[in-house]
Amino acid sequence: MGEDSTAADGTDPLPDPDPETVAVLREVAEEIRGESSESEQLANILYRTSDIYDADEETTPEDVVKNVKFILEVKERGGLGR
Repeated sequence: MGEDSTAADGTDPLPDPDPETVAVLREVAEEIRGESSESEQLANILYRTSDIYDADEETTPEDVVKNVKFILEVKERGGLGR
């Protein structure tokens, strides 16, 4: 991890962009998507996690944690419309 990836506010440094990690995470997400609601959930989490390593995205680990919590809350409620 490069020194320049340390956040200015003192939070954990962001990982360096890594297209290979993005590709692997997204490939796994696509392979498991749709097999069950749980696999759909996991696919969404993997895809969101891949955004951390994508140079074209401005996602932080904190963003991913918030999004994962939201995904789990939606699942617990039984869907978005409830």
